[in-house]
Amino acid sequence: MKDSELSIQPQKSRRGLWIVIGVIAVAIIIVVAGALTNWFGLGTSPIQLNGAGSSFAFPLMSAWSTQYNALTGVQINYQATGSGAGINAVVAKNLDFGGTDAPLNTTQHTQNPTLLTIPESLGPVTVAYNLPGLPAHINLTGPIVANIYLGVTTKWDDANITAINPGVTFPSTSIFVQYRSDSSGTTFVFTDYLSKASVQFAAQVGKGKLVAWPVGSGAPQNQGVSNAVKGQAGAIGYVELAYVVQNSMSYAKIKNAAGSYILPDLNSTAAAAASSAGSLPAGNGDWSQVSITNATGSSSYPVATFTYLLVYQELNIYPSGMTEVKAKALVDFLRWAVGNVAQTAAASLTYASLPASVVTLDVTTIRTITFNGVALLP
Repeated sequence: MKDSELSIQPQKSRRGLWIVIGVIAVAIIIVVAGALTNWFGLGTSPIQLNGAGSSFAFPLMSAWSTQYNALTGVQINYQATGSGAGINAVVAKNLDFGGTDAPLNTTQHTQNPTLLTIPESLGPVTVAYNLPGLPAHINLTGPIVANIYLGVTTKWDDANITAINPGVTFPSTSIFVQYRSDSSGTTFVFTDYLSKASVQFAAQVGKGKLVAWPVGSGAPQNQGVSNAVKGQAGAIGYVELAYVVQNSMSYAKIKNAAGSYILPDLNSTAAAAASSAGSLPAGNGDWSQVSITNATGSSSYPVATFTYLLVYQELNIYPSGMTEVKAKALVDFLRWAVGNVAQTAAASLTYASLPASVVTLDVTTIRTITFNGVALLP
């Protein structure tokens, strides 16, 4: 045997050894990766539920999404597109659920009879304003606010405003009206109230998600109106309570049906809901006439509303497909949302907890949701 042949043999042995080591290393990596997959639940893609609509409810939905993901691993992707857009998207079956402050109208309900209405929270629409140097909570009435949005009352020192705010010196400046430019459940609630408070407003503007405002400037979503009011001294706008709290804005006490000036908060919102909580339709019924604005009761805030989730009763109807696992995850989320943990979280964000009778109604509705005809909630 030649010397050159002798020198080759150790190299072949070392090469074989490295191959064996490499195979073992790869095997170890695979085993460890598999263990990590089992430990951390990375073996399958996380379930994502897609919803959109009400910006009124967005602060709550955002908090719920984070909380529910931490508890279950399920991702809730909710976009604040406005109630009108949310209704349209869920009707088109582009969403797993929609969010709205305005219930389906009679035509929408008739055309979509299996689209369920599930009240998930309660909130007030505040009348926010930007008047530096003035109290954080002035008094206003429905007729005065209606006249402001009609362009009849144009100055902050108008006699009707000063008369109900003794001791407050208002500036002789113009009132800059801000409203929602998109199709909005917040607008629906606000105009519903103003239509009850003012015959002229009802005739000239009326209630709706998107109306023809005679004066003012528009901005999209609750945050857009909040930004517009904050950015203009003398401005007035209507937004959900969570937005004025988060943005440190001033907002009015509104005179209710009993003649009391009421600040929007958890108690006054819950009081408004109490008057109608026991007479709500079934989840598959027509909710178009449900309204808790201008509610009776000495402590009721007059511009309050339920917010709703819209979900199909049979979930195996989506053109793009929905798995039974995802359908079950959606139903489990709905049940959690109306339960004690989620409703307690809602209260911490200035949304009033649902009355017990409404929770019972919701659970009854959720139990009717099926996949291929089989109920998903025991």
